[in-house]
Amino acid sequence: MEQTKPTATESEQIAYINDETTPSFKRRVVGTLQAGSEAAINEFILENKYLKVAKAAVKGWLQPGS
Repeated sequence: MEQTKPTATESEQIAYINDETTPSFKRRVVGTLQAGSEAAINEFILENKYLKVAKAAVKGWLQPGS
């Protein structure tokens, strides 16, 4: 898109990306980001047992079927 329309607005850029990516790819990206952020939280933040409980509560909220 940068070559064909370098002055595209942000909304046009977002629409282009949405058209060019498959739902499967989007799910994989979201899953990757979730797993990476969870690993970072586990590694750096969860020394406190109360934070572990809060993390579990947030995870349950975000994934109600799990």
